[in-house]
Amino acid sequence: MRATVRTLQSKRTLRDIPVKTILCFGDSNTWGAVPGATGERFPLDVRWPGALQNELGSGYRVLEEGLNGRTTVHDNPLTPYRSGRDYLLPCLQSHKPLDLVVIFLGTNDLADRYALPPLDIARGAAVLANIVATSQTGPGGVAPAVLLLGLPRIGRSDALLDTMSGAAAKGAELPRCFAIAAAEIGVPLLELSEVTAYSDVDGIHLEADGHRAIASAVAESVCELLA
Repeated sequence: MRATVRTLQSKRTLRDIPVKTILCFGDSNTWGAVPGATGERFPLDVRWPGALQNELGSGYRVLEEGLNGRTTVHDNPLTPYRSGRDYLLPCLQSHKPLDLVVIFLGTNDLADRYALPPLDIARGAAVLANIVATSQTGPGGVAPAVLLLGLPRIGRSDALLDTMSGAAAKGAELPRCFAIAAAEIGVPLLELSEVTAYSDVDGIHLEADGHRAIASAVAESVCELLA
């Protein structure tokens, strides 16, 4: 009987500890794709959301929501269900209440098929941030906090030539454009071009050290936003 009472007391204590819930919404880099290795995925604790969970500790619950090929707001003519805009609100409603949503998208928008100028790519990501900011999916029915991530520096790879021939030039303009787009809707921006770069193996995916760098930078921003 005494053991049972101690167990129930322990459960009540754990239940009473407030936990902040963070949703990481992104593409194959949030999913953890290994550069140049089709279909291979880094382990959970290597992927940046998992590494973020380790950095933040038990007071936080980090939800990983990554999909290969996901864009900000555009439909892929070859692969369905890739528009982030179409899935974001149902995703928010599924996981609510959320304290913070981190948006890390725009890399796939660099593809030649979309023919987008850099500012349109940044504004596409900002559209998603604005959906979060008006979603009423936070605690008590208010909006969650939102953190918009700019893209890492584009890697040097011939693999980009077939489908993302203009990625390097557009990538050089993206920090300025993400700053404009974030200011237009009044959301905080973490510029990842100052944090890490994509692998030179394929130009658009993170190596393990890139995941770690992003996790550390996001963790610092989380502590500021959810203090």
